[in-house]
Amino acid sequence: MSIGLGGVVPSVLLVEDDGPTRVFLSENLIADRFAPVSATSAEEAIEMLASARPDAAVVDVGLPGMSGLDLVSRIREGGADAGWDTGLPILLISADAGPFSVVRGIDRGADDFVAKPFHYPEVLARLGSMIRRSRGATVREEIRVGPLVVDRHSRRASIGGRVLDLSAKEFALLAALAKDPTRVLTKGELLRDVWGYRAAARTRTVDSHASRLRRKLAAQGGGERWVVNVWGIGYRLLPEES
Repeated sequence: MSIGLGGVVPSVLLVEDDGPTRVFLSENLIADRFAPVSATSAEEAIEMLASARPDAAVVDVGLPGMSGLDLVSRIREGGADAGWDTGLPILLISADAGPFSVVRGIDRGADDFVAKPFHYPEVLARLGSMIRRSRGATVREEIRVGPLVVDRHSRRASIGGRVLDLSAKEFALLAALAKDPTRVLTKGELLRDVWGYRAAARTRTVDSHASRLRRKLAAQGGGERWVVNVWGIGYRLLPEES
């Protein structure tokens, strides 16, 4: 498989405690021109992140000790001395594929989700898509909307130079709205593009994240209105001009 990355072999951190599954994924990823590095626990993965500098991670939810969900949260939280990219594309795999589990994984900061038992071509397609999106984001790293600056490369946002304290999904929602700040994005579009849903779902995820994001922007934005709810449709970043 070629995923169109200009001949660069992407590295993938594979975090899986089940030996046969780990070997299967590793061997097939190598055959498909990836460079996998393996960890059998979340703790081992954290130790490897800074040195391996992977382009993406495939994480099993059911790890011994620290769970895969907690690992995703730890990656996203990062820190000044973390030494890794907190925006690392992450594909979760789990034997529990119920709607609640999927939503919980995406809310923690995962970019996509595949259920066990999985079909390898699906893992491959989703992994390649995540890496392409991640590298393509550098074409326009910084988006400016008035005093708001959204830097998709560093995953930082600020208003008037004041940095916003956003979760991974709050930032992703803001970035999606900022790309076309006067356009209304439907909840279905946001669930698909920000949370990775492949079909419509009954969930308050968009509304709850939009509400928190609105409060944080208002607190730093000097009273300006942001993240406007268009009733029955979705959200836009800026209100309509009067």
